[in-house]
Amino acid sequence: MVHVVVVGAYGSAGAAVADELADDPEVELTLIDDGDPGGGLCILRGCMPSKEVLSAAAHRYQARHDDRLDGDPPAVDLERTVARKDEHTLGWAGHRRESVKDLAERETVEFVHDTARFVDDRTVRADGREFEADYVVVATGSTVNVPDLPGLDDVDYHTSADLLDATDLPDSAVVMGLGYVGLELVPYLSEAGGTDVTAIEHDDRPLDAVEPAIGDAVLDHYREDFDVTIPTNCREQRVEPTDGGVRLHVEYDDGGTAAFEAERLYLFTGRRPAIDRLGLDETPLSPGAGWIRDTMQARDDDRVFVVGDANGKEPVLHVAKEQGFTAAENIRRHDRGDPLREYDPTTHRVMFAGLGVTPYARVGMTEAEARAAGHDVVTATREASDDGVFKAKDVPTGVGKLVVDRADGTVLGWLGLHYHADVMAKTMQVVVECGIDVRAVPDRAYHPTTPEIIDGLVRECVDAVEQ
Repeated sequence: MVHVVVVGAYGSAGAAVADELADDPEVELTLIDDGDPGGGLCILRGCMPSKEVLSAAAHRYQARHDDRLDGDPPAVDLERTVARKDEHTLGWAGHRRESVKDLAERETVEFVHDTARFVDDRTVRADGREFEADYVVVATGSTVNVPDLPGLDDVDYHTSADLLDATDLPDSAVVMGLGYVGLELVPYLSEAGGTDVTAIEHDDRPLDAVEPAIGDAVLDHYREDFDVTIPTNCREQRVEPTDGGVRLHVEYDDGGTAAFEAERLYLFTGRRPAIDRLGLDETPLSPGAGWIRDTMQARDDDRVFVVGDANGKEPVLHVAKEQGFTAAENIRRHDRGDPLREYDPTTHRVMFAGLGVTPYARVGMTEAEARAAGHDVVTATREASDDGVFKAKDVPTGVGKLVVDRADGTVLGWLGLHYHADVMAKTMQVVVECGIDVRAVPDRAYHPTTPEIIDGLVRECVDAVEQ
């Protein structure tokens, strides 16, 4: 019997490991989590509650931008929005806890509701007991990344979790962090609260490393449709309190400086692994660059697996689950002495830009990545408004790009920022992962309400490949 201890069993990654191993007659499972109420970050404070509140602001945005509707735009009732979010969130979290409880009813599975700490390489203490394991899986998620900025300790700041619970919003706000979290929540501040928002961007545009056309479209969209002030190519230098809130000082890449005052400061500055309380100093583990292999094993102990946000690789829900499945499989393989499988997924990202009305999605390689990998590529970039039928959609704007190998027509990647891009990403994932030739992609093969932009991209790439 192989004893596996999972630390962080309520989270998506830990639950995936537990689900995979619970019915294995050769595995004894100890599941540990101190969550209160428990349910995992994504359910309680991440992608699920954020989509709930974004949807309320999205309705207002769509009403405000439809010139066929008369009257003032409706107000977002923040108390009702948060109440509904809480109701749904607690329901989802309860379902996750029940699933873990059901697993613990098996004879070979135990659940311990407490904080776990290593006391040596693979011995974990929780609930006043010590659990000696053959394998330990760390799935403790992540916590807010608070930057080391002079003056930050002297001011009050709010995080994404605070915003999701807010029943009143400020008249003005300055935002640090315009990555995935910021791009989802900045429009919410503007639309739901009527907040005058300034969001700091370090590069030429948001998503700068992904695709300039997408980043430029986001920048224009947020400035024009949400009236967000976005200074670019600048970095935060210090922050200080004022009588009315905060003042954030920035320095531009060209050496110029500026200061932005607002009632409230928001930190949407990403997340970092939540591993500080694990007692890793009692183990050989040394967190840092490259500390987790693609097999999900720790570099310093091949019987410790670290999955999900805790490993610092990719803090994305579906990635956390897939890493959990990989870890469970590799524990069995390692115990049998078989070669382990590396987790090497096709990039698949979805972000609810523009309140989810104009979501951003990416599957596979960007043009730059494809060229760096040695492909001779053809690409097509197309505005959603170029296709006549798209003008009848809820929001007839946006952009899409297709990346194709010139030699054999293989679809290498796709990016979209437009209505229903999130839905179309699932189909494009199949196209990319299966290595489908763009010439074999039929018309109208995608989501039935928004095929036009993809059809146009496909036709352009087919013409280029066949020249």
